[in-house]
Amino acid sequence: MKKEEKIKVGISIGDLNGIGGEIILKTFEDTRILDFCTPIIYASIKSLSFLKNHFKSGISLNSIQKAEQALHGKVNVINVWNENVNIDFGKEDLKIGEYAIKSFTAATKDLKAANIDILVTAPINKHNIQSETFNFPGHTDYLAKELKGNCLMFMVTETLKVGLLTDHVPVKDVASKISKELIELKIDTIYNTLIKDFGIRRPKIAVLGINPHTGDNGIIGEEDDLVLRPTLKEIRDTGKLVFGPYAADSFFGSNNYKSFDAIVAAYHDQGLIPFKTLSFGQGVNFTAGLDRIRTSPDHGTAYEIAGKGVADASSFKEALFTGIQIYKNRNTFEKLNANPLKKQT
Repeated sequence: MKKEEKIKVGISIGDLNGIGGEIILKTFEDTRILDFCTPIIYASIKSLSFLKNHFKSGISLNSIQKAEQALHGKVNVINVWNENVNIDFGKEDLKIGEYAIKSFTAATKDLKAANIDILVTAPINKHNIQSETFNFPGHTDYLAKELKGNCLMFMVTETLKVGLLTDHVPVKDVASKISKELIELKIDTIYNTLIKDFGIRRPKIAVLGINPHTGDNGIIGEEDDLVLRPTLKEIRDTGKLVFGPYAADSFFGSNNYKSFDAIVAAYHDQGLIPFKTLSFGQGVNFTAGLDRIRTSPDHGTAYEIAGKGVADASSFKEALFTGIQIYKNRNTFEKLNANPLKKQT
């Protein structure tokens, strides 16, 4: 691969008191990864040097001030801040939350401006990032505001992909949030991302019920009969291969999920508990439906093991390579569909 073809991967540092820094360093200790991409970490050379020394990492860091200065074959670090940061592993700290958001917003700005090709975000603490200037439940909600498209949390592995109708919504509010328009929008987003970002030409999508046993003919809730079923029928009538609703309690245990390219869950835990049970450590959180690409590992800050050098970087590596593959798939799709008519010589 020529140097100019290498994909620029922006990386936000996440919570410095968590395992983010460790899994980033472990990932790039394998220098073969630099053959596939040019990493740019948004933090500071001082903070990364501290982490490097603490974990006795042998990687070489290249300090830069902007993405355009990134060198291929190097692990580049953009200095988002210059002051020393007090890193205290395993502690929740509002100040550390501020640095996590400084890193994330700087990386998002470069993603938006196409100074980087994809963004991989290390885990944050959703509590200590809250402030007067940043009031979002997490990465996904901020990206939905800053980037173009219809944002969707899409948890993916090579063999299992789970999307959500509602994500960071209290359980008591789930049913009232699910409407015909929302179902159509989310399924359309998943359908298109399967084609464009994953190269699946004719996607098959399963949809889980909102209520236990999909409502049992209205005995355990009417939302499945009044909203979900008629909407899914209308979508099927357009030619999309969309099936359901299926009772969520037996869907994964029966291995029924293996018959579909993606599963749509009604709410966060309905989809993410089985996903993480089946795929933990190998799963990737992909923010689908946007004009830019962002992925992240499927775990949190893991304060209980932070600083001990025992964190597993597998999910972060999967997030990195999934982002790269999506970028390539999306470029291929756009080239194939840019001008379907052959040019006359």
